[in-house]
Amino acid sequence: MTGFNEYLEMDDFCAWIDRYLNFEKTPKKNIFWLETMKFLCGKLGNPEQKSRCFHVAGSKGKGSVSAMISSVLDEMGFFTGVYSSPHIEHFLERVQSADGPFENRVYEQAAENVMSCVEKWKDLLPEGRPLTWFELVTVFAMECYAIAKCDWAVYEVGLGGRLDATNVVLPECCCISAIEKEHTEYLGDTVEKIAFEKGGIIKKGVPVVIGRQQFEGARRVLENCARERGAPVVDAESLCNISEVVYNSRQYNSTVLDNSSKVEYKSAQSDGFGISFTLSSPLFSRPLHPNLKLLGEFQAHNAAVAALAVKTVFPDASEDLIEKGLSKASIPGRFEILQDISRYSGLEALVLDGAHTISSVTFTMQTFEKLFSGKKAVLLFGCAADKDVQHMAPLFKERFDGVFVTKPGEV
Repeated sequence: MTGFNEYLEMDDFCAWIDRYLNFEKTPKKNIFWLETMKFLCGKLGNPEQKSRCFHVAGSKGKGSVSAMISSVLDEMGFFTGVYSSPHIEHFLERVQSADGPFENRVYEQAAENVMSCVEKWKDLLPEGRPLTWFELVTVFAMECYAIAKCDWAVYEVGLGGRLDATNVVLPECCCISAIEKEHTEYLGDTVEKIAFEKGGIIKKGVPVVIGRQQFEGARRVLENCARERGAPVVDAESLCNISEVVYNSRQYNSTVLDNSSKVEYKSAQSDGFGISFTLSSPLFSRPLHPNLKLLGEFQAHNAAVAALAVKTVFPDASEDLIEKGLSKASIPGRFEILQDISRYSGLEALVLDGAHTISSVTFTMQTFEKLFSGKKAVLLFGCAADKDVQHMAPLFKERFDGVFVTKPGEV
């Protein structure tokens, strides 16, 4: 993890924002709207307008797409802020540059500006909804990017899109990754309703890159949203071809043919774990051959969205730089293999993954089998009360030699 413990002087700001409603800890209906964000941004001098930006939504893959875009922009020489969620150890993980944490002065000044603004104008805030933790962290991020003078910012949507706090930005390009049923109590009980909420980030005349969709109904809704707003659609599934997917590990050898996706899986020897593939598109001057740190076949599809987004905004962007940027992108807790800990614990590998839906757990287990087929393994599992554990559990059946169950918050 990045060393955020040095930012102890941010404790006052952390305590201050913790006074406000945090949907991630206490979910509530009817708290989402944009009026408060518009008000705060206006009083702060519209920091969200100081950097050009990409805006990324989706049920699965939006964090990976955001990380890849920011990594490519960084490789191209742009100073880039990236806003992501959730965090693992420190909330500042959500607000960084593509190279890591900002200087302490940036965080301190942004915190002071946001606190002063809220305290000054709190009695005049738009009525009707409570001020939330996520709104404060979002406007704090925007203020950080303005103070740091970022050339670009990449904003990952928190929940949904249409009424998400990030949806006050006017991006150069929108991206929408795979959509599935999630947060149905807040976004709707069908993929079409959920797609409508995600499609709410699409802006008039702004190109939108749509990733591979499992549900045709979701795709239709997104395309309708784009058509209504005159937004050019860049369809990753029709514009990109993914082939020669290779799982790389240090010591495992297997070849598997996945007939469902018509992709051949191989293994290769390398110093670490990764996934390489060939990504072809008419938008590229040559096929790309990235070697991702992010594992799983679905990451190849996320890479397609990220690469197309960059090419949409920068048609002349170097394929070499796009390859390098995609290959450097990483996210903690997304099939993260802790090799140093593994080495000292005597384990062959220690894998951390935050999968919390049926499809994401399925993908996690598929990736696990590609790398560790036939190996003894122990599972430590925990999830929040609102997750579909009843249907997750069978996915682990007869695979692990031992299973330990806990729940978030227990020590």
